[in-house]
Amino acid sequence: MNIIENPIYVLVMLCGMVITSVYVAKTRIGKKLGVALLVILFTAVIANLKLIPSASTTIPLYSIIFKYLAPISIFYLLLDVNLTSIKRAGAPMIILFLIGSVATTLGILISWYLVSPQDVLGEDGKIIAGMLTGTYTGGSINFNAIALEYNFQERGVLYAGTIAIDNVITTLWIIVTLAFPAIIRKFWKDKKISTKKTTKVIEGKEHLTLHSIMWLLFLGLVAYFISEQLAVFFPKIPSIITISTLGIVFAQIPFVSKLKGSHTLGLYLVYIFLAVIGAYCELSAVVELKTIGLTLLGFTALAVILHGILSIMLGGLIYKDWEMIAIVSQANIGGGTTAIALAETFKRKELLLPAILVGSLGNAVGTYLGFMVVYIL
Repeated sequence: MNIIENPIYVLVMLCGMVITSVYVAKTRIGKKLGVALLVILFTAVIANLKLIPSASTTIPLYSIIFKYLAPISIFYLLLDVNLTSIKRAGAPMIILFLIGSVATTLGILISWYLVSPQDVLGEDGKIIAGMLTGTYTGGSINFNAIALEYNFQERGVLYAGTIAIDNVITTLWIIVTLAFPAIIRKFWKDKKISTKKTTKVIEGKEHLTLHSIMWLLFLGLVAYFISEQLAVFFPKIPSIITISTLGIVFAQIPFVSKLKGSHTLGLYLVYIFLAVIGAYCELSAVVELKTIGLTLLGFTALAVILHGILSIMLGGLIYKDWEMIAIVSQANIGGGTTAIALAETFKRKELLLPAILVGSLGNAVGTYLGFMVVYIL
């Protein structure tokens, strides 16, 4: 086995990127970027330097992190959720999400007529437009649902290239959404949607102990197992909804709420997940497609930029909460897990659960919007 594909070596590198990012985030420049953004950037660099596997040379470890660590990290972060805050933040998040979904659809349609990808891609262009609409409303579930309907996965190189471009744009959009609230705030003052905080963080609560870590690991695995089993019997209910619900329920149990370190553990797992997102930002895969790749990249990038512009303009007219708009936009483009990473970075704990819920709402409506776009085009 090539050392670069050795899972222990790769895990060492991913953990190393998290450690490096945490220390760099303490510097004057690093404080402005934040740990989440630094993790993505550093890992993207070493992946493109071929020091660790990227999307085209993916290894099982990456799939394990996506399948297991990401949902369990959500469970841990939700163990100290403020239910009162969620009630007040829920409606604005849903409204902004609907605006973002419309913005995604309009962005794809406008970009189609400006870039004219059909001139290079032919009839495949319509299918790709639908797939991108689906994934930038919900996620990879919607992307693949549309691809399977048209047997697009059989177009090997083009299918892989579309995924590569999706990964690059998604990674770049995480960077944009982390940065734009502070930038826009200089020109257009925002107003954070207030939330009544009814709980206080107990001093020292985040100090991990043997007692707390043994229970947290046990509860995390139990919650994941239950969510997966329920998904077998109720396939229409996404497992991420189940494990999120379990996190909220467990958070209301006094014994669980007193466990120390759930937030720290969950945040660390999110950083590992973001490191893999960075590794998937493979620029060489886009370059290898040449004209087709550049056309796809331009079409996709413009569509996402238009989504952002429309989301900011329309969302700003209703709720001038730039951080909330950024989180919802990320739920559209990147999904619920990257959205909660933003909520954590912005220190908006009251938006953790709403971010998950709107991400799941995207999974519910993304496929329909994707097929609608294919039909329109």
